[in-house]
Amino acid sequence: MNKLKKSYFHRGGETPLLGETIPEHFTQIAAQLPDQEAVVSLPQQRRMTYKELTVAIDELARGLIACGFNSGDRIGIWSTNNIEWLLLQMATARLGVILVNINPAYRSQELAYALKRSEVQGLFLIPAFRTSNYVDMLLELIPELKDEEWHSNEFPQLRRVFVYDPADTLNTTRPQPGFSTWQEVIKIADGITTEQLDTITASLDQDDAINIQYTSGTTGFPKAVVLSHHNILNNAFFTAQAMHFSKQDRLCVPVPFYHCFGMVLANLLCLSVGACIVIPSEYFDDLQVLRAIESERCTAIHGVPTMFIAELEDPKFNEFDLSSLRTGIMAGALCPPELMKRVMEQMHCSEILIGYGETEASPITHLTTRDDSIERRTDTVGTNLPHQEVKIVDVETGKTVAIGETGEICFRGYHIMQGYYGDAEATTKAIDQKGWLHSGDLGSMDAAGYVRITGRIKEMIIRGGENIYPREIEDYIFTHPKVAQVAVFGVPDEYYGEQVMAWIQLHAGEHTSEDEIRSYCKEKIAHYKIPKYICFVDEFPMTVTGKLQKFRMREIAIEKLNLQT
Repeated sequence: MNKLKKSYFHRGGETPLLGETIPEHFTQIAAQLPDQEAVVSLPQQRRMTYKELTVAIDELARGLIACGFNSGDRIGIWSTNNIEWLLLQMATARLGVILVNINPAYRSQELAYALKRSEVQGLFLIPAFRTSNYVDMLLELIPELKDEEWHSNEFPQLRRVFVYDPADTLNTTRPQPGFSTWQEVIKIADGITTEQLDTITASLDQDDAINIQYTSGTTGFPKAVVLSHHNILNNAFFTAQAMHFSKQDRLCVPVPFYHCFGMVLANLLCLSVGACIVIPSEYFDDLQVLRAIESERCTAIHGVPTMFIAELEDPKFNEFDLSSLRTGIMAGALCPPELMKRVMEQMHCSEILIGYGETEASPITHLTTRDDSIERRTDTVGTNLPHQEVKIVDVETGKTVAIGETGEICFRGYHIMQGYYGDAEATTKAIDQKGWLHSGDLGSMDAAGYVRITGRIKEMIIRGGENIYPREIEDYIFTHPKVAQVAVFGVPDEYYGEQVMAWIQLHAGEHTSEDEIRSYCKEKIAHYKIPKYICFVDEFPMTVTGKLQKFRMREIAIEKLNLQT
């Protein structure tokens, strides 16, 4: 590999980009592997081959046509992980209908925001899950659903609401007269021919918008990211190639489908090469993940670092045979090196890859490889995928920095979003005039194009003029044998501007003190980076995808410490 002079790297590829829509590519795979198992949902106790999945997708797609949905319309899905979610993902792609992913953790006001922002015209939802009663929350927003003929002035675009029970899809009852059910959609599918459906699919273009995903919302209001067939199909396919994934692989999917990690890097990734999707539970449950890996002989496991920590820390971890595992992706948050090593050794994931990216980039931009050294797989996020460009720029000037210097990571290529739905101003701020997406992440690039993440621009701590990157401190504290998880962030200080604070979760049954942690840090960390404040916690505020919400930790800390902002 050529040595770089500046922090810019473009990767070509022996395999050209796919010039197809999602249904065109899926049809080819399914035709080659009709009897191959495509999806297993353990909570639903259901299995489907590629042939069965194809039949179910087309039936749902024909039903949606009969309901009056056309290419370019927007249908929302508000549900936990289940086979119906996957069917709707592929059926909307078959029609060119834009699927709007809605976080199942949303409450009524967050749902209202998503429906309005994306101008959703149809909504599929499950009745309830745990403490979330989705029907009641929707009725709170749209009481008109109590009538069979309804219209909402608050949500004028919304015209149909469909409810389904994953435990018994064909016997779901209407909670109120204004709701429709899954089986009602299927029932009217016979009124549409396969030829009519094929005609619609043939009219689609690879650059058509096909998906709206909301950014995770770790700060501010989530933005509606618009992605195309070309964006997400190629991202899934080339990620599969990097993982050496094939029809022999079975991927355990504990990450939520509503997120890019689940929808693109799990569902679409598997379907792009003929692998099998294994759904261990509706919602992340570390014990169910371990059971699924053993019972289904999964060869791969995805997750964010907090998920892998939960699996490794489960009291019953050693009771399970995980020897079938080979690979997977750990992404969504920075991964401490010690955690990576434990996953490789204790979970048998010798080929597990570190992934990096963001929803606006479809989402993967960087992956390590199975041939990378342990150091590269624990200290970097690898290099960018084929047919992508990346550069590191000075935060102030926007100029590309020298190799090894820290700056903002920027991306350009097929994977960049079409924009934020209904928000041209935010789109212009995110993507510059030359087509570069500005990530907001800080990092550096070595001479071979490997990127190391040092943190978020907004998370960088400036203490007395010194730039401090939380990742460096987190990585070191995580090596303490008693520490299970750590988050470092800045809090206000009248003299220095900011001080370093660490929230630490210990392994079960362990005890330590602030002094012990500080003494440990003194061995390897400059004095100004050692946390002034240390808080031992049982849990962290997180998004549903397992991303630590440092802004919320900062708010809590400021209030508890009575600091001046």
